[in-house]
Amino acid sequence: MGIVAGLDSSSAYTRIVVCDAGTGEVIRHGHAGHPDGEAAPESWLLSLGEAADGGLLEGVAAIGVAAEPHGLVALDGAGRPVLPAPGGGDDRALSAIAGLIDGLGGRQAWAEAVGLVPQSGHPVTWLRRLRNEQPEAARRTAEVLQPQDWLVWQLLGRPERRTTDRGGASGTGYWSAIAESWRPDLAELALGHPVSLPEVLAPAQPAGHTPEGLLISAGTGDTMAAAFGLGVGLGDAVISLGASGSVCAVHHEALADTSGTITSYADATGMHLPVVRTLNATRVLRGTADLLGCDLAGLSELALRSTPGAHGLVLLPYLAGERTPDLPHTAGTLSGLRRESMKPEHLARAAFEGMLCGLADAAGVLRGRGVRIERVFLLGPAAGLPAVRSLAPALLGAQVIVPVPADYTALGAARQAAWALGAEQGTASPEAPPQWRPAEGQSFHAGDELAVGAAVHQQYAAVREQLHPGAFG
Repeated sequence: MGIVAGLDSSSAYTRIVVCDAGTGEVIRHGHAGHPDGEAAPESWLLSLGEAADGGLLEGVAAIGVAAEPHGLVALDGAGRPVLPAPGGGDDRALSAIAGLIDGLGGRQAWAEAVGLVPQSGHPVTWLRRLRNEQPEAARRTAEVLQPQDWLVWQLLGRPERRTTDRGGASGTGYWSAIAESWRPDLAELALGHPVSLPEVLAPAQPAGHTPEGLLISAGTGDTMAAAFGLGVGLGDAVISLGASGSVCAVHHEALADTSGTITSYADATGMHLPVVRTLNATRVLRGTADLLGCDLAGLSELALRSTPGAHGLVLLPYLAGERTPDLPHTAGTLSGLRRESMKPEHLARAAFEGMLCGLADAAGVLRGRGVRIERVFLLGPAAGLPAVRSLAPALLGAQVIVPVPADYTALGAARQAAWALGAEQGTASPEAPPQWRPAEGQSFHAGDELAVGAAVHQQYAAVREQLHPGAFG
């Protein structure tokens, strides 16, 4: 099948991996930061060129593109970017969100319409902010693309046809994962006038070919590409441990959630990728480590000196308020203090258990809607802590995989390119992606500790229900 490349464009850099199309083995890779002083989206192209310098793409037959949702590319009637884009301003984002939610009739109306409720990072919110803050630029906006769509269009030589994929489209706020179609009325609600939207391609359908004959696949969002690069399937979930946390899982259908707790994304394969987010993950560990005067490694070591249940201590880790459950104005709570439990190791253990129980609650939202979670891929630097690896399988009720560090977003983009290339050549089915080697990593099992983990979570849930009755409805 030859070799393919995957391109990952984040808000700060471009990464490229070149892979064997049949196996996914990485042959070479490149990296470049976005140049200072250059306005997006032109800076993305300059970064791409630098990352690909030195013949990196020599012999490549197809390229896939993924991008972080770092804004939206608004184009005027001549296809020129409408700049500058709105920046910063949390209060302005909140105002835009409130206007959108009220404009459609509430959170439930949004969840039923497109499978998500507008948040600050969604393109639909960006459009409303453009209308509010830069009305002249908004009036000149004739069409909108996401970053990966704009890069694909550039690689193809700016053809008349503009394209996207269902994964990326599902994160806009004006494409319905339930109906599998655009909601142009919602883009118009945000911007104030109709706007042209790109054609949505099937997962293995190419966006086109460059003048040199290089195939460019449909492209997708970074979350969808990372899941594809990891090789997750039905029964798998991905939990990201940043300052905040997220749980996403592969499912066979879109989930309409009138509470807005579940964001119903589509994935890059034709399946769905419902996501539940928490506001508190690694920030809980860092805060506790600061309190105890140690680093995260020291906190992990302390936690493993304690016992399951942290000697009765329960930490509800809502240090930044919480999104799941919906408690935006609450604070964290430490319960179960007794003289014998007031030791650093028990507080450390309660921090790890509280963080993981909060994520287990998020996973429980998905499980409660019929999503199967039997294996969890745990991502983020905190996944390397011994206490996380030790406690996570029992508390999450699943086998835990901690993958080795790799450019999974770029790998997912490359796998999409290999799929489109194989489908075009007749060596792969358009219905099933190429079977690349699964992500390498360490595997952890609950074993006999599964019942213990359930008891710890039950203790946690009892405190949560006592302090926040009905938090989960």
